[in-house]
Amino acid sequence: MEHRSISIADQIFEQLEKDILAGKYARGEVLSELGLSKELGVSRTPVREAIRRLEQEDFLEESGRGAVVVGITREDMEDMYEIRLHTEGLAARRAAVNVTDEELKAMRDVLDLQRFYCEKSGENSSDHIKNQDSEFHQLFYRSTGSKSYYNTLVALHKRMTKFRKASVSKQSRALQSQQEHEAIYEALAAHDPDAAEQAAIRHVQQARARMQDMEI
Repeated sequence: MEHRSISIADQIFEQLEKDILAGKYARGEVLSELGLSKELGVSRTPVREAIRRLEQEDFLEESGRGAVVVGITREDMEDMYEIRLHTEGLAARRAAVNVTDEELKAMRDVLDLQRFYCEKSGENSSDHIKNQDSEFHQLFYRSTGSKSYYNTLVALHKRMTKFRKASVSKQSRALQSQQEHEAIYEALAAHDPDAAEQAAIRHVQQARARMQDMEI
């Protein structure tokens, strides 16, 4: 029974984290244990555990009325892009040296699928593109061969979910992002650290510029 309770709490944590990052719950919105347990169809105990974990991760903060959604502000985004500018280039240099043929093949498959969804119209395309974007970056970060780089950059990238989805909602932006991924891939495949670093930095710079032009 204890194992099952922890498992449910993990699922609730992941769902609420996803919903907060996607903007389902607005910044400043109050979430209650009772309301969430009714919404999710579970008891209050695993909801309480998930809320405590989300508070530890700074997604929620406790108030007298309940758990308040902290969310991600535009200022937060600027800070995260600044961090990525200083780290992804270094990550790309390491990846260019350590990437394996298997990892390159997986990246190629993801890029082909991302291109397919970029060229396909439809309201669900942006979700698919965002998912492929996440896949590519996870593979890229993993190919550094460093758990520290991988864990740090994946967590940072995930916190940008809402902004990344908005960024690829327009086909022209989505295609530009895909082409930037291609440049990173080509440099990694050539095992060229300098080119990989430049391509990764350029991608972050362009992503930040796209974000600054958006009204969110």
